[in-house]
Amino acid sequence: MRATFRNLYNELNMAAFVRNRHDHAVSVIRWALILVPMAALVGTLCAAFLWSLDAVTRSRFALPWLLYLLPLGGFMVGLLYHLTGRSVEGGNNLIVEQIHEPGAGVPLRMAPLIFFGTVVTHLFGGSAGREGTAVQLGGSLASGIGRALKLDANGTRILLMGGIAAGFGAVFGTPIAGAVFALEVLAIGRVEYRALVPCLLAALVGDWTCLAWGIHHGVYRVDAMVPVDALLVAKAAIAGVAFGLVGLAFAEANHALGGWLKRIVPYEPLRPVIGGITVIALVYLFGTRDYLGLGTLAATPNGLTIASFFGPDTHPWSWAVKLLFTVVTLSAGFKGGEVTPLFFIGAALGNALAPIFGVPTGVFAAIGFVALFAGAANTPLACTFMGIELFGAAYAVPIAVACFVAYLCSGHNGIYLSQRLAVPKVPANGLSPNVTLREARAHRAARRPHP
Repeated sequence: MRATFRNLYNELNMAAFVRNRHDHAVSVIRWALILVPMAALVGTLCAAFLWSLDAVTRSRFALPWLLYLLPLGGFMVGLLYHLTGRSVEGGNNLIVEQIHEPGAGVPLRMAPLIFFGTVVTHLFGGSAGREGTAVQLGGSLASGIGRALKLDANGTRILLMGGIAAGFGAVFGTPIAGAVFALEVLAIGRVEYRALVPCLLAALVGDWTCLAWGIHHGVYRVDAMVPVDALLVAKAAIAGVAFGLVGLAFAEANHALGGWLKRIVPYEPLRPVIGGITVIALVYLFGTRDYLGLGTLAATPNGLTIASFFGPDTHPWSWAVKLLFTVVTLSAGFKGGEVTPLFFIGAALGNALAPIFGVPTGVFAAIGFVALFAGAANTPLACTFMGIELFGAAYAVPIAVACFVAYLCSGHNGIYLSQRLAVPKVPANGLSPNVTLREARAHRAARRPHP
């Protein structure tokens, strides 16, 4: 009997099993002790950031003349980055690059620079978002902690992804989407499952911390209920084509105009001046200030916000006007992000398409809210989870279908040029494996016939 037990013990290698479980438990505790404080700090900064955005937006409503200082504010931010922030000018793309190929890391000064730059942008009326700031806050702090702890390359990658997840989850109140976004945004067609649990932990802690500070996120309600049948799913798929193409147009317009401004205005601080003057001109051209800022609050009771597109009224061209305002703002060098304006554009486009498809405006506004972002950022999984977190599971199927169709229709383009092309959406001749979207874009430009 004793010999039989000894043979079984040797076959199962219980000592190695216990040792492996011990090492695994130690690793889990070690990462928890790193990730939880880091994510809590990111959540705290995001809470301060969201409070600041709300305060400066309401100040702009109370003092309309602040809009005329937008060129001056842009020059001030541009000069600050020119003098002290050239190494962090890449923003989100710099963080993605550091995750792919850890090097010098993300400078810690990225956090205060992007915080200040985004607040100034919104104080004076630039049409920008907030996810870029949250991601850069998370990435900058994570990189600084990684350097302090002397983590190796793999540890630094995981910590940076956790920082992205914490920032994204906290700023939108969608921790599952934040975790998946951090895993999915790095490469088209590949998800980094190795960091799944760290990213989920970081996103949850970041979101909980932000909520603990009393920050409340916008609530968008889909009041109309329609049966989720094959016809609705087919309509969502067709609309997904439009969402993907508009997402593609947004990304390409932003890159093209930004590149053109860099060529004609080599001195960086002057580009936001030109952008600020153009935004003021657009306000007078369209006769409204509804397309300034995030688009989550309005200066007047009848002003347009993202929530407006969930109501019964139809706004056929609001998506195009917001796209124009945002492209001018971001390509000129103002700070912030693309995602909240993309939510506005997507919800507005869904609102405009709803009567054509015979669907309640709120349903298509909800689908467009996330699907257009899915196409522009190449993150269909994260956007599907975001749709479920924000709008519930009732429309999970049409949301998922629209997100994945938009992803396919946006091609090998996107708002984050440092994304890698791991699995091409369609056969891509002449592109090497894991090429960045920036290199893919240059490759397409080189192949175009020149007059």
